Amino acid sequence: MSKSSMMLSILWLLKSGRRITAKEIADALEINIRTVYRYIDSLCASGVPIIADSGHNGGYSLLHDLAEAPLFFDIEEQKALNHAAIYAQESGYPFSDALNRAITKLNLYTNETQQSLINRHTKGFDIIQPPADPSIEATLQILETAVAESRTLLISYQKGKSNTFSNRHLDPYGLVHWKNRWYIVGYCHLRQEVRSFRVDRIVTVTETEITFNRPEDFSIRSFFLKSLLPDTDSKDSFVTVKIHAHPQVIKELSSHWSLWPALVDGTETEAHFKLKKEIAFYYLPYSLLPYGRAIEILEPVEIKEQMLTVLENLLQHYQKM
Repeated sequence: MSKSSMMLSILWLLKSGRRITAKEIADALEINIRTVYRYIDSLCASGVPIIADSGHNGGYSLLHDLAEAPLFFDIEEQKALNHAAIYAQESGYPFSDALNRAITKLNLYTNETQQSLINRHTKGFDIIQPPADPSIEATLQILETAVAESRTLLISYQKGKSNTFSNRHLDPYGLVHWKNRWYIVGYCHLRQEVRSFRVDRIVTVTETEITFNRPEDFSIRSFFLKSLLPDTDSKDSFVTVKIHAHPQVIKELSSHWSLWPALVDGTETEAHFKLKKEIAFYYLPYSLLPYGRAIEILEPVEIKEQMLTVLENLLQHYQKM
């Protein structure tokens, strides 16, 4: 038996309500009495209120009856779970109430010394990011359940920033959290291909009685990241942008959320990005503006010209104000 299984067996023996000796535990579980002492110490360290009475009629007993058996998490594991809960809640995790209940149960079986230590670590740990949209929590819960049950959904989806909507059946494969937004990835019956959809653009979602078989080797993470990468088979619609800068600036550019998936080559002072022409010519200049003279665009020359156009338009805009 594993250590956790053996500790749980000892706990069940203690839950009988009577005082039990280490020898009786050792005989019942067919283990060495010294092993019993080690497991008792581990149970106490996990927050189980065990009373040890010495003497002729001594033995081990519980301070009070436990309605539920505590999980055997050490102090590092408990600290990690509390930190993970903070991170999940800030990201808009759709089961926050259940998460809070789980953490409450975890802390319930934590002794005073451990709880004081966890509180100190929790107070010194925080996550700062844009607030999550609470209005999509119910939708996320439906989507997560549909993923787990392999159930087809009927969704009404808003196209971009327009006021047009489309109804489509979706086989949801999984949820992805990216740049403070939730996405659902799945097979779209309307387009007859796997696609990703922003959850905040799903106006309505209805469960159906239809079930589907999820592809066994399908990776949500791989699919989503691949959608951010350039398609090497479509060479005409992409352009390679080469930028020279100080190593620290190159490091920042290479880790920028909109650029790192497109990083294809470079050195400590130079980065090469393969971008869609639309992104390179119309959006990239605005991303590069904050770096000012700290960067040098090596090629293509069209990006330099577009930077000049953007700056001239900004200058004209503020001159008119």
